[in-house]
Amino acid sequence: MKLFRFFSIGIVFGIVLTKAEAISWYRIYEMFMFQSFHMYGIIAVAIATGVIGIQLIKKKKIKDYKGFPIQFIDKDRGFVRYLAGGLLFGLGWGLVGCCPGPVFILLGTGAFSIIIVLAGALLGTFLYGILKDKLPH
Repeated sequence: MKLFRFFSIGIVFGIVLTKAEAISWYRIYEMFMFQSFHMYGIIAVAIATGVIGIQLIKKKKIKDYKGFPIQFIDKDRGFVRYLAGGLLFGLGWGLVGCCPGPVFILLGTGAFSIIIVLAGALLGTFLYGILKDKLPH
């Protein structure tokens, strides 16, 4: 019951993404073909929300749900790993037609073919866990 609020927020987030058509393959296709600003607008709002949220957390010293302080650890500088990760993410997004975030939303809407994507994402995560020590970080 303690985690019900997070489940509720996830449901609302799923409804918002569905209503905003962010889970629509056609909207994603339009974005990658540079035919529409719709998805770029959604992404820009998400970035702005994240930046504002992080700044509020830092300034107000907001704690997590267990009462512990939220800490932001600086990442190592680098270029190749971000380029490679971005290319893999973008290629996967373009080939599948959805970002990993809406996978469960699409399942909820009845698009059961997305189970293949979910299985691929889980397999990729598993393989990364095995290979992460051998990869450049």
